[in-house]
Amino acid sequence: MGKSLHYRSLPRRFRRSTLLVIGCGDVGSRLARQVLARHAQDRLRVIGVVRSAGSAEALRKAGVATLVADLQERRGLARLRGFAQWMVDLAPPPNSGPGDPNTAHLIAALSGAPSRLTSPRQRGPAARNDTGGPARRWAYVSTTGVYGDTAGAQFDETRPVAPASARAIRRVDAERRFRDAARRGLARVSIARAPGIYAEDRLPVERLRKGLPALAPNDDVYTNHIHADDLARLCLAAVFRGRPGRVVHAVDDSDLKMGDYFDRVADALGMARPPRVTRAALPALVSPMMLSFMSESRRLLNRRLHRELKVALRYPDVDATLASPKLPRVAAL
Repeated sequence: MGKSLHYRSLPRRFRRSTLLVIGCGDVGSRLARQVLARHAQDRLRVIGVVRSAGSAEALRKAGVATLVADLQERRGLARLRGFAQWMVDLAPPPNSGPGDPNTAHLIAALSGAPSRLTSPRQRGPAARNDTGGPARRWAYVSTTGVYGDTAGAQFDETRPVAPASARAIRRVDAERRFRDAARRGLARVSIARAPGIYAEDRLPVERLRKGLPALAPNDDVYTNHIHADDLARLCLAAVFRGRPGRVVHAVDDSDLKMGDYFDRVADALGMARPPRVTRAALPALVSPMMLSFMSESRRLLNRRLHRELKVALRYPDVDATLASPKLPRVAAL
């Protein structure tokens, strides 16, 4: 797809700014390290927002500035407002409930508005920063699970959402809240829908060790993937290049069924392939959450990723990662 462009020096209007990373875990820390390595000349700094002092200390050791804040505690979020210009939200929604109030709290804190979102038609000057600079740019990382089961259909970002699980319903609610904020003029918002995130150190090793089953080929589901480093790069591209209100599939070019993915990982690591079972036998062998993942089959197209965000994936498919010299040795497993 050509050379990735978004690591070049940033345009002048984006320099000497702060990128706020909400839920700065593994992907967020990768994003922070990439910015520190690639954008020092732009003076673009990163502040990672985490829930615990322990997580903050780990980030600080990596040279990343941090803030400790809990999205459920509205009072503690007020200090985020001063860093509202550029933001990536990687935080998951709550584990229960019909919606995502945490996202409402975050948007309210960043905009200085009440937590309850008012009419999406209410617009104002808040999309510009306090000094009259360029509009705020936010990216929200959602999930491909918002589509539910599509029976293996191949589709792009224009497909309507149809969430089947409670966690996917909460993600749709978070997306809606960010869109409402954009319509109100609070920020320019891009939404990236990510699938299963993996990396050399994020492979299903324990699953293979335990001998948990995969579905028989005739019952198996299509699954989508993205390398954690590429997702971090996509987040930065979504902030600075994402079109207003646009959804982008943050998926690589893989076209694999889930069982084939497990087989390839097992082969690359020198481990036993998982046993294959029928769908009828599966509920007694895996957790309810895993069962839900293994009940949805999707094949997402990623043309917007390449054409609009202009990102050339470093790991275009699973095989590229499994061929990496950074893959752990079998002896270390």
